[in-house]
Amino acid sequence: MSERATYLLVDGENIDATLGGSVLGRRPHPEERPRWNKLLTQMEQSWQQPVTGLFFLAVGADLPVSFVQALLAIGYRPIPLQGEGKVVDIAIQRTAEALRDRAADVALVSHDGDFVPQMQALAEDEDRRVAVIGFSEFVSSGLRQVPGVEILDLEYDVDAFTSRLPRVRIIPIDEFDPLEFL
Repeated sequence: MSERATYLLVDGENIDATLGGSVLGRRPHPEERPRWNKLLTQMEQSWQQPVTGLFFLAVGADLPVSFVQALLAIGYRPIPLQGEGKVVDIAIQRTAEALRDRAADVALVSHDGDFVPQMQALAEDEDRRVAVIGFSEFVSSGLRQVPGVEILDLEYDVDAFTSRLPRVRIIPIDEFDPLEFL
């Protein structure tokens, strides 16, 4: 492994909302949620360097203790946030801006176009790898247009789910298996 590191910025609410609202059409059951440990492992293996996983959460008066403990157990650093507005977006934007001064690669786990300016600024460093991870068909067009950004699919590239999701996606002909549809 190299000396360089990857920062994985997880917008869990965005992924959960997209999974529930756009993919499943209902609130996901626990077994349908991403296996966040697989994401850490995949990024470490794929980019051949240590990964620091920062999982941003908007919380109310109570800390979701069992979820926070689970995140800690698999190697994430939970960042519970409280306040007015889109606190998770604000925190991720600030973190991405702070990472401009570090020699590190950055992977954003979100579909949200609100992060385009920060991802563009990070991608300006030609020595830095920048990725967006989510359901590829829902990644904002602004994030897709960031020069040099890698788009990784949470299900197909990362294999973060234990069962196939009911998604409609564009299938490269080389990957088409008619048995999936019969």
